[in-house]
Amino acid sequence: MALLPRPKGPRWLSLPLGIGLMVVVFWLLATLLAPQMTSYDPMDMVARRLQPPSWQHFLGTDALGRDVFTRTLYGARHSLPIAVIVVCLSLTVGAFLGAISGFLGGVADNAIMRLVDITLSFPPMLLAMAVAAGLGPGLGNAAIAMVIVWWPVYARLMRAQVLEVREREHVEAAVAAGASRPRILLKHILPLCWTPVLISATMDLGQVILLAASLSFIGLGATPPTPEWGSMISEGAAQFYSWWVAFGPGAAILTIVLGFNFIGDALHDHFDPRSK
Repeated sequence: MALLPRPKGPRWLSLPLGIGLMVVVFWLLATLLAPQMTSYDPMDMVARRLQPPSWQHFLGTDALGRDVFTRTLYGARHSLPIAVIVVCLSLTVGAFLGAISGFLGGVADNAIMRLVDITLSFPPMLLAMAVAAGLGPGLGNAAIAMVIVWWPVYARLMRAQVLEVREREHVEAAVAAGASRPRILLKHILPLCWTPVLISATMDLGQVILLAASLSFIGLGATPPTPEWGSMISEGAAQFYSWWVAFGPGAAILTIVLGFNFIGDALHDHFDPRSK
């Protein structure tokens, strides 16, 4: 029986990666060029209320006569930046504490890991809801709540990487050569620990967008009339038979989450030696 031809090129250069990049690039352009991509203002009443999709309004209008397509495009200006901010802050805090924990060990390791265990013992959504409810509605407070929820994930991942790398021969050689502890950590350990953490951060961008939309949906994130995807879906839930009100922001969340997941999965295949 003839063998099937093997695909040419690296496995990570695949169709899902191309789709993911196109989706993410589209929403990045929407974030930057939303006023040029539509002729309506997201806050203005431009037609009859709850008008179905048409050539003038691709996704119809909502209960206040605002263009849903326009509000969906402008929603990217809130959802994408907050995702990037939350992931960057969580990654910075978590990676720093995880590196200190894994490198120093002892009392510092026990203290940091117990704090991580306490935070991870709560369901992420419930913890984010509790923090956001305590701080009050608003995207800024929702971002703080999500950072509190997300940093332990990176701390645990970075600690595991540091514990593995610090036992390698080149680190032992640096110790024998008399290198200082900060230099050993910064020059010989951390450069080899970032790959899994960055791959995880890429995939978490979509999850943060989903969590931010969930907080806005229940009234703990963006407040009306802000065109944010979660709050738009909440408005659409009150108009069950006007399906287009929630369709636009729902499709936006679905595509951006899948896009980031496709990119993260492709990066994992590229850097994981077991996939070669």
